[in-house]
Amino acid sequence: MSFLSLIAALLVEHFYPLNSRLQIYHLFTRYTNFLELQFNAEQHKHGMIAWILAALPPVIIVTVIYFLLFSISPFLAWAWNAVVLYATMGFKYFSNINAAIAEALKNNDVEQARSQLAKWTGKDAGELSEGEIARLCIEQVFICSHRQIFGAIAWFVVLSPLGPMGAVLYRITSILVRKWGDMSVNDLGEFGKFATRIFDWMDWVPSRLTAISFAIVGDFEDAVYCWRSQAALWMHKTQGILLASGAGALGVKLGDPIHQNGELVFRPELGVGEDADFDYMHSAVSLVWRTLVLWLVVLLLLHLAKLMGN
Repeated sequence: MSFLSLIAALLVEHFYPLNSRLQIYHLFTRYTNFLELQFNAEQHKHGMIAWILAALPPVIIVTVIYFLLFSISPFLAWAWNAVVLYATMGFKYFSNINAAIAEALKNNDVEQARSQLAKWTGKDAGELSEGEIARLCIEQVFICSHRQIFGAIAWFVVLSPLGPMGAVLYRITSILVRKWGDMSVNDLGEFGKFATRIFDWMDWVPSRLTAISFAIVGDFEDAVYCWRSQAALWMHKTQGILLASGAGALGVKLGDPIHQNGELVFRPELGVGEDADFDYMHSAVSLVWRTLVLWLVVLLLLHLAKLMGN
């Protein structure tokens, strides 16, 4: 049932992609802003309390609804899984933004590309060159694909007996680490460390599965080489693994310094091969597509094996 729910969610999302106006995310953001305002005293225990209050209610709600629906009809529980998965994933959302930025770069409309990228990442992009925009977009594609698809799928499968609990818990954790755990953006002191610790724990295995999958569907030798030699140099180790493996699999150079906020921001080099451009931006999405197909094939085989075993 979990595999069929996943297929249904992906099909619906393909034809009716999520967008930034999804009301549930706005409500959750307002709720986390309220919790931050009430609990942020730059102490670890306050960050832990805020995280629990942010994560547990929605996780408990979706799980209780799943079991209530399952008691009525397994089909209703299956449909609930699909609805929740649809709300937690957003492949077409970030791939469409990436395509729009690539089109702007192709048409030499750098200002439009900068504007779209700033809206996507929430960071200043007014001084970025075309190459820097392309590199940042490809990096964002790899990170978003993992956090919005592969990480959510991994935890959904692991906790599938509990309905969509795993996918919701992972997505909430990834949202909270981006909001509270990024010390380079938020001056939160100890408050954000609990969110970072929980996400690092939850993401340890899924991030490496995604990185291995990038290597399998791309240039395996270069992906493994970049993973082993470059990932540890990145500011965030987990992101370094994803980006180094993805860059090596794609055969493109990522990382490197960028112009942002009036200064040159140092970043280590990732990947091998050609400099990033709008063509590689499309190739990055194709790499993610191939990775998704690989995961679905593996999950299908596991699903069939389970059926045969029963």
